[in-house]
Amino acid sequence: MKGHSKFRIAALAMGLSLGFMSMSAPASAETKYPEHAVRLVVGFSPGGTTDVLARIVAKGLTEELNETFVVENKPGAGSNIATDQVVRAKADGYTLLMMAVTTTINQTLYTNIKFDVEKDFAPVALVAKVPNILVANKNVPYNSVQELVDFAKADPQAVVYSSSGSGTSMHLSGELFKQQADVEMLHIPYKGSGPAMTALLGGEVNVMFDNMPSSAPHINSGSLKAFAVTSAKRSPTFPDVPTLQELGYPNYTVDSWFGVVAPAGTPKEIVEKLNATIEKILAKPEVIEQLDGLGAVTEKNTPEQFGEFISAETKSWGDVIRKGGITVD
Repeated sequence: MKGHSKFRIAALAMGLSLGFMSMSAPASAETKYPEHAVRLVVGFSPGGTTDVLARIVAKGLTEELNETFVVENKPGAGSNIATDQVVRAKADGYTLLMMAVTTTINQTLYTNIKFDVEKDFAPVALVAKVPNILVANKNVPYNSVQELVDFAKADPQAVVYSSSGSGTSMHLSGELFKQQADVEMLHIPYKGSGPAMTALLGGEVNVMFDNMPSSAPHINSGSLKAFAVTSAKRSPTFPDVPTLQELGYPNYTVDSWFGVVAPAGTPKEIVEKLNATIEKILAKPEVIEQLDGLGAVTEKNTPEQFGEFISAETKSWGDVIRKGGITVD
């Protein structure tokens, strides 16, 4: 009997040990990520807002997770080349995409798109939003949104606006304004925001819906007039500039936004670890200062909330594109 008792006790001890080992396995597996370098792919050239924000995030993740996060720039086809590359990557957390609003626009803009932005990604974290700002050449004969609208209605050919390219958030900010203000404005796309701004400053065009960081120095110097911001709330960068919602366009909200996503199927524990770490990075005073310099704002979010946001953006931009009959291919 004593032998049987000893056997039962030993078996029970072994069972409990195995039970504890199995309970601790997921936590142990989670803490092992990352075990080698991680790629954060950017669909635009170095120096732009997407790239700058990606490098802020990559630096923070490298410091917090003790493994290298490398930014890789893969520009082309309105960021579709980079997006397609990440979609096809292994869903193990070692290839990430710095997604921008452009990706949700492209879903409808391009007829031969090879990915589904709502199904082919695991949302990780919304990093920042940067409002666009409606600016005008200093010599135009109008000084407010209402005067601009009156001017455009009096002569449908009188107002010309530039953008960084067809289908960009700058272009579609103007298209949405045309639809909601019921006015005509001629759109001229340029190859990048730099040439579009040069055209505005030189008087080749009248107005532009620009990313705030690039317009800020020209507003401050008096070279541009600032009429309105496209975000739902006023920007701390220009607190005296009203929103378009305040000016009678309650359904007008446009933000250039940026966030991290992974290929669909990436383990939930990796997604949640990345989300928690990015939220920690974005709360650091030095990072907040960097974002303020870009006119960017952050808001705490979960992967699920970011996914809902991506779906809403895809739908709203799809509506604008279809209504405007806009295509690029």
